[in-house]
Amino acid sequence: MTTLLDYSSLQLARRIRLERETRGWSLAELAARSEVSKAAISKIERGETSPTAALLVRLAGAFDLTLAGLLLRAEGDAGRLSRAQAQPVWRDPETGYRRKQVFVRSDHPVEIVEVEMPAGRRVCLPASSYARIRQAIRVIKGELSIVEGGESHRLQAGDCLGFGAPSDVTLANDTPRPCVYLVVLARS
Repeated sequence: MTTLLDYSSLQLARRIRLERETRGWSLAELAARSEVSKAAISKIERGETSPTAALLVRLAGAFDLTLAGLLLRAEGDAGRLSRAQAQPVWRDPETGYRRKQVFVRSDHPVEIVEVEMPAGRRVCLPASSYARIRQAIRVIKGELSIVEGGESHRLQAGDCLGFGAPSDVTLANDTPRPCVYLVVLARS
């Protein structure tokens, strides 16, 4: 199993720099487009720090990519069959949120992600991370609270929520047990 935090952090750092340089953007321009500080981007590009999920989403959005699209470019395109042991895993250094890329291909409109949200943790994602995608979340184990554009939902195992128009989203596990959920998204 690949862990982006350990094995591929340099690949991710190189990809972010390559995406920026390919567009002819300075650090300042990427900072302005992503609302991430120049200092943070510089540290990420040099591989000195592992970005949080929220920062990666902002950077991906600035490049007009989904988070999975950015990670896919860093890891390289996979085949049609996604073996469990080869599915890349990334862990948010701030929250411990674990994101496993179950299926993604650059030539396929659907992505599947498995997430484990530790007990008592939350992730806040900006509306820009939902631009040009449609997604649904299905809870596999535990409970998940979702605030989407001011509307609150509490999902239990088996529940599924289809997201509406892009808006800021907070995903929270306010229980004493981990929550595991699937995210299915399609590019629009």
